[in-house]
Amino acid sequence: MHDFVIVGGGTAGWMAAAALARFLPHGRSVALVESDAIGRVGVGEATIPQIRLFNKSLGIDDAELIHQTNGTIKLGIEFVDWSQNGSRYYHAFGTIGRKLGLVPFHHYWLRHQAQQPDADLWAFSTSALAARANRFAPDQGRPDLPTGLAWAFQFDAALYAAFLRSYAEGRGVQRTEGRVADIRRDGASGLIQAVQLDDGRSLAGRFFIDCTGFASMLLGGTLGVGFDDWSRWLPCDRALAVQCDGVRPLTPYTRATAHPAGWQWRIPLQHRTGNGLVYSSAHMDDQQAADTLLSNLDGRSLSQPLPLHFRAGRRRQAWFGNCVALGLAAGFLEPLESTSIHLIQSGIARLLELLPGADVAPALAAEYNRQTEREWQAVRDFLILHYYANDRPEPFWVERRSTPLPERLQHRIDLFRATGQIARDPDDLFTEVAWLQVMVGQGIVPAGHHPLADAPDPAELTEFLALSRRHSAATVDRMPSHEAFLAALETPA
Repeated sequence: MHDFVIVGGGTAGWMAAAALARFLPHGRSVALVESDAIGRVGVGEATIPQIRLFNKSLGIDDAELIHQTNGTIKLGIEFVDWSQNGSRYYHAFGTIGRKLGLVPFHHYWLRHQAQQPDADLWAFSTSALAARANRFAPDQGRPDLPTGLAWAFQFDAALYAAFLRSYAEGRGVQRTEGRVADIRRDGASGLIQAVQLDDGRSLAGRFFIDCTGFASMLLGGTLGVGFDDWSRWLPCDRALAVQCDGVRPLTPYTRATAHPAGWQWRIPLQHRTGNGLVYSSAHMDDQQAADTLLSNLDGRSLSQPLPLHFRAGRRRQAWFGNCVALGLAAGFLEPLESTSIHLIQSGIARLLELLPGADVAPALAAEYNRQTEREWQAVRDFLILHYYANDRPEPFWVERRSTPLPERLQHRIDLFRATGQIARDPDDLFTEVAWLQVMVGQGIVPAGHHPLADAPDPAELTEFLALSRRHSAATVDRMPSHEAFLAALETPA
């Protein structure tokens, strides 16, 4: 009997396997069962900076990750046409400017903006300036004068899963090839005992991790955990994904372009570009979606578009009995902010923190589910914000801004509009700077700023902002091009 049985491979399964292989105490066994005959969604190719922490915990450095996955650097997301035709802004990673005392930088910018409405918020973001210039180097600055730079990766998710498979198997994870035919439960406790394969073999375990994708075979199917449907706020229910020839220069950011009934992603890798269209089938038919996607590619398509059907939402409990679900088996939020892989990562981290022993204490599951629910709801609200704050004329977008918001999100928006303050719980995934960029980028303009931001006189404020702007620009000027940085990683020292 294995201590942990992971059902399903792909990114979720092999991330879990690699982490368990690295951190479980000696003597605890991990098995993973997957079938090469079952297709994988595998379109998530963009990440957020936390992925670097996961890789580092496994002993994987940035250069190795990029080499193994045909990866590129990601400094943020460029949003195009989300407010109106021609609009463009960044959600850049890292910080913007520096606070003075207890007052966040953006309040000083808001005060300045009242006199000079053309002041560009992103001129104070090193990551945004580097993205615009197609430059990158990991310049963190001095301890007393940080640059505010942060980055993640754009990579081939299938290659990432294969890389982690090699890592996990090299550390003792046992992989079994086969298709699951049945799941056996204990008649008295209801706990899962084993997964039965279609050739008669079975894998028994003490704890099971469901990585079976949308099917959610264990948590949703066998254990019957219900699903919270969030499509009233996030009604896109279809996607088409296609790869195309790569083009130069390689941009160090993901692009999300709004269309009449959804949005299109563009993720540049070293060997190709990943593309997809997320849309509402109630507002756009499949042929229109395919035509829209294929007519907006940078290069020759390398395959026919892959169709995906989904509902936004999550399983009401991510941990039930002796089973935790990760990835699509736990729920789905569209990849607008590249959170899919991160939600796998945070689910794994939470499992390691609340690691079950020989007996699964119900309190562990309750705490896991409490933290998971808060995280998923916070990410959901951040995605809804993009849809709600728009002035596009199409019916899909008119409906988005007229749909009543979750109470917490409505409070965040109202507070920012009134005072420029950003309400954020300490354990929220997205920072105040992230909320700031999306709200400003989508046209939410505060009526005021923090009173303490009135402290510098106008001349001192102008000089402070000028220094901040010059610091970010000078950091970017020191950087090589993104492509030169990637080429240097392949050159032996």
